[in-house]
Amino acid sequence: MKSGPKPAFLFDLDGTLVDSVYQHVLAWQEALEGIGVKLPNWFIHRRVGMSGGLVVSSFQQETGRILSKQEIAKVQELHGKCFLKRLNEVKALPGSCELLHTLTKAGVSWAIATSGNRGPAEKLLKLIPVEQDTILITHAEVQHAKPDPDLFLAAADKLSANIENCVVVGDSIWDLLAAQRARALGVGLLSGGYGEDELTRAGAYRVYRDPADLLAHLYETGVRPNHSE
Repeated sequence: MKSGPKPAFLFDLDGTLVDSVYQHVLAWQEALEGIGVKLPNWFIHRRVGMSGGLVVSSFQQETGRILSKQEIAKVQELHGKCFLKRLNEVKALPGSCELLHTLTKAGVSWAIATSGNRGPAEKLLKLIPVEQDTILITHAEVQHAKPDPDLFLAAADKLSANIENCVVVGDSIWDLLAAQRARALGVGLLSGGYGEDELTRAGAYRVYRDPADLLAHLYETGVRPNHSE
């Protein structure tokens, strides 16, 4: 009997392949303080993974302070600068390189879809590293970022893959909500700081510690790295 098509994998970046979530939290905190807004780190952490616009909207809702267009533009610009100066603190998560290499060797296509900007994302990818022709979809290339499904739909389209045959791998509830809305299977990783129960409720059908743990259980996603039947 002929086997079905191999799934394609769509990866988030921050907190999924690289350990950068807490640098983003500190960058947002510093950027907000730059316009006189103070929020606790735990609150900021819960919003990392959303699009920058939605992150700022949630900050406004929490503080009750409505920011002007100039303030919104300034805080987003400051966040980018504050994150880039922390870039040397970011490391690849355990198993990231090996996982992507194993998928490629097994003939499984994959792409990366991030709510972030292309410049920082390309710098982060040097930590893994990946091939120059790796498909990277960023916020600038879609109308809406996570938790909307646009990023993952665009990544699947670039791979010429049926979204319903894709596995979305992410570390936040926003990744998994976007996966559900895209009609893809969701896999959660604990490496971004969300709990297993939260990721499961958001739609993850499997949850792993980090990329290395996912690699060790890759067969559970329908991929046979050793090509065995």
